[in-house]
Amino acid sequence: MAISLSFDDGRFSQVDTGLALLRKHGVRATFFLQSNQIEKRLDGWRRAVADGHEIGNHSMTHPCTGNYEFSRQKALENHTLQTMERELTGANEEIGRLLSVKPGTFAYPCGQKFVGRGRDTKSYVPLVAEHFLVGRGYLDEAANDPAFTDLAQAMGTPFDDMDFAHMKALIEQATPQGRWIIFVGHEIGERGFQTTDTKALESLCDFAKDPTHGIWLGTVGEIGAYLQTHRPTPK
Repeated sequence: MAISLSFDDGRFSQVDTGLALLRKHGVRATFFLQSNQIEKRLDGWRRAVADGHEIGNHSMTHPCTGNYEFSRQKALENHTLQTMERELTGANEEIGRLLSVKPGTFAYPCGQKFVGRGRDTKSYVPLVAEHFLVGRGYLDEAANDPAFTDLAQAMGTPFDDMDFAHMKALIEQATPQGRWIIFVGHEIGERGFQTTDTKALESLCDFAKDPTHGIWLGTVGEIGAYLQTHRPTPK
């Protein structure tokens, strides 16, 4: 089985706490950055690139449904495919300008994949498929079957507010089927709301890197690229 560690939004703790932890364990993660947040920790994100971490696209402004009050002024219900495409390409341009990398992966803000309302609602998955190798979801309830998964809407498994025993149980559940878990976190620190616990994360890194467990620990882009060219036959 395979595991990818991914973190969203470009939170300060990812730079301030996460980079040192991952460097200590020799692990590379995927950081999905909201482009308008990068300059707040620009030196840190440049250090992440130098450390070999993958930088993914998480849009310019993080639009979600307007049912979330924080997203009311940028609600997906008020977006069109044209404006969403500008969110995607604009973020890629800004990430390229600031970090000199071109993201090949994308994480759907809030895990939501639509624009518009009612009969005018449209999926923007095809846009993601056009611009990126992998589009990662959020709050999904299963690991990815490598023989079947649609890379444009790969499943994302949250591991914020989770102890290592819970993480290990998910891995053990996915292992017999050879599945790919894309863990999704936000803050890195003491276990809590939208925070991946540092001790649990360290235990996960140690477990995944132990060769006796037969786990491929790679970035989202790395594993996605392998599946694109080595898609296994469905059983």
